[in-house]
Amino acid sequence: MRLVMTEPAERMDRPYARRWWALLVLCLSLLIIVMANTALTVAAPDMTEDLDLSSADLQWVIDGYTVPYAALMLLLGATGDKYSRRGALVLGLVVFGGGAVSGYLADSATAVIAARAVMGAGAAMIMPATLSLLAATFPRAERARAITLWTATAGLAIAAGPLVAGALLAHHGWSSTFLINVPVAALAIVGALVLVPPSKAGRHGRIDYGGGLLSVVWIGALVYMIIEGPHFGWGVKAVTAAVVAGAGLVTFVLWELRHPRPVLDVRRFTDRRFAGSNLAVALFFLAVFGAFYYLTQHLQFVLGYDALDTGLRMLPLAGAVFVGSALTGYLTPRVGMKWTVTAGMVGGTAALALLTQVDSGSSYGDFVAPLIVLGLAIGLALSPCTDAIMGAFPESQLGVGGAVNDTSLELGGSLGIAILGSLLATSYSGHLSDATAGSKLPASSLETAQDSVGAGYAVARGIGDKARQLAEQAAHTSDPQQAERLKAQAGQLAGGARQMADAVGSAFADAVAHTSLVGAVILGAGTVVVALLLPGKGKTADEPAEERELESAGAR
Repeated sequence: MRLVMTEPAERMDRPYARRWWALLVLCLSLLIIVMANTALTVAAPDMTEDLDLSSADLQWVIDGYTVPYAALMLLLGATGDKYSRRGALVLGLVVFGGGAVSGYLADSATAVIAARAVMGAGAAMIMPATLSLLAATFPRAERARAITLWTATAGLAIAAGPLVAGALLAHHGWSSTFLINVPVAALAIVGALVLVPPSKAGRHGRIDYGGGLLSVVWIGALVYMIIEGPHFGWGVKAVTAAVVAGAGLVTFVLWELRHPRPVLDVRRFTDRRFAGSNLAVALFFLAVFGAFYYLTQHLQFVLGYDALDTGLRMLPLAGAVFVGSALTGYLTPRVGMKWTVTAGMVGGTAALALLTQVDSGSSYGDFVAPLIVLGLAIGLALSPCTDAIMGAFPESQLGVGGAVNDTSLELGGSLGIAILGSLLATSYSGHLSDATAGSKLPASSLETAQDSVGAGYAVARGIGDKARQLAEQAAHTSDPQQAERLKAQAGQLAGGARQMADAVGSAFADAVAHTSLVGAVILGAGTVVVALLLPGKGKTADEPAEERELESAGAR
């Protein structure tokens, strides 16, 4: 038996015998690039303290991964189609692993941001390659089941990231969350070479590099604007990015409409199934990433769980994703994707609606039901959408199909963190101001506390530390009157520290409830639009066989 798999998937006269093992490799590759984002949410506090990161530094440590990831996917997906999809996967894993090593060795904010950007570029090769190789390796009859497992892996990674990071942080520093990716990437590289058959488009003309570069410009500028505007204000940088994104998008559409072999035929978006599926993916990840952003903060800061306990308490979400995926695998062929996708989006809306009941007295038990409902919703809705998006592309453009699906996912996630994260910060600041009205808290301390829930608790701890210092002075002073005064001051400060901590927790809980309400409204309205767009069962899109023949003829 050959050590390296060399027979291309396109030349096999029967289904590849080890295709399920190949899927395991593809899912492993997907797992690490999704976990690279979610793991950072629990590693961020340690990283901030060790590297003395500002809030702007931390934001770009997180989003430095997202910008190249989203911007490069379409161009790199098309490149993988032409030259080698497995080659794109392996090269992406090498780049991703190299970025992870750099992140492990980083000792400054700039170095970490650069490492994350390199990892994002690697992920931009990996993500579309996993989907295109899946579609090329599996026969059409099995593709939906394989995609269901692929989307379930993505859902698992969202919850597993904090768990793995928490386990590492219990005994190691934040840099271990980078290093753990290296052996996994190495294992995936070996698995890809041994188990995944090579694949590329049978006939592919010249790559539309003009359209590809335009996609990099407008998507990159859009993601930059989404990050910069809500978090740092709508100054020159954010407005310039908005103008570039708008002009780039218009130019991209006009270019693609006139190009004989566009990197992405934008006319596909006139198809209701295709447009509805992309909208559903974007909206779902807007809700999921936004909710994940504030749920992990609430578990860590308000309820006081450490990184590992936070990860463990996200497991109901992961388990529910697999149950939902099994349900959609059974239901979608019987009732049609319109009903499973709509049911999933209704479930996601219901999960956010449940989170509107969060208040200062809420315990972890109040979060279990929303996590389970959200997990079930992810499993129900996402794999039919991904299957529909991939099914809209001919075999020669599977990498582009994967890139379109994944770009919708990334744009939705970026919007979720930006919109819901910004709303959370504004709501928390307002509620904290109301909760501390009439107190003797200095204006500078209130301003610091309003920056984030972590900063709020830091201010409360600072007041408590001052109280302990006064109590120690009182214990060591020889003047009874001065000791009494110091004790009284210490008691007042200790009470103020408790009141401040209570105010911070209450303000953040109220902000979570308010943000969840807005998220539920957005996802609920989107559900109606998606339900109107998606065709019912039996109104399926034609197989793109004729399109494939025309494309092949044009490429000769």
